[in-house]
Amino acid sequence: PMSCEVQLRGGEWTAVLVPGTGGALAALDWRGEPVLRRARGAGVLDMACFPLVPFANRIAHSRFAFAGQDVRLTSDHPAGPGEPAIHGFGWLAAWDVAEREERFAALVHHHRCGDWPWDFAARQTLTLGETARLTLGITNLSDTAMPAGLGFHPYFPRSPDTVLAARHRGEWQVDGRTLPVRLVTRPAPVDWWDGRPVESRIVDTAYTGRAGPMAIRWPGRGIEAVLEPSPDLPVTFVYVPGAEDYFCVEPASHASDALNRPGEMRVLQPGESWSVSLTIRAGALR
Repeated sequence: PMSCEVQLRGGEWTAVLVPGTGGALAALDWRGEPVLRRARGAGVLDMACFPLVPFANRIAHSRFAFAGQDVRLTSDHPAGPGEPAIHGFGWLAAWDVAEREERFAALVHHHRCGDWPWDFAARQTLTLGETARLTLGITNLSDTAMPAGLGFHPYFPRSPDTVLAARHRGEWQVDGRTLPVRLVTRPAPVDWWDGRPVESRIVDTAYTGRAGPMAIRWPGRGIEAVLEPSPDLPVTFVYVPGAEDYFCVEPASHASDALNRPGEMRVLQPGESWSVSLTIRAGALR
């Protein structure tokens, strides 16, 4: 419920967390301007950002094999009953507040094995100061090795002049179900938008081989946000839907359906932990 929100303030940033709704952020503002889309409803898909754990994006047919085990998951998308299993389990769970200060909060989630045959604990933090910094960690609580992926799913406000300035070597070509078919790569990282506004390309796919930070620029508002994912988040999902006022730029540790491609998922041994981060800097456009 929205009544259980956690409000943070630090530096020129303010934020609202809604632990009970997927550990999500409902707002992240800089100098009163929304850097992330402000929540437009009470559901997780209405939020500003949610954590991706223990995998990002879709798993084809909601099933994969790991260490001789055939794992079958349940379709879980609140808005698309026919969609394969997507975005892990954290986003559909209630998280608990473990720590809270004026400019810092830590949320935790414990997933008990079921369809996903491993126990794990997840921990997400948000720290506001010079930057807004999100971290996401996972610990394998099972007695067998577990595949794991992490990421963040932020939504950004979009107008016709909004620009995403980011350089990647590869773009996944996808089928009609948004599952990856073929990775197209360039010799060096390029801006797949060639400097044009983000809505000049309607996409829902993943980019690989990112070089440097990513910038989102809002010329009409005179501000920009610079995203610096940690090195363990080399993939960027970009979702630009048609006729909407938002788009998503989602740093992740792996591309869609990686559980069905050997070697792309990290494997955590029993008791092993791993964490990633996303740092967001905001400033006036020069």
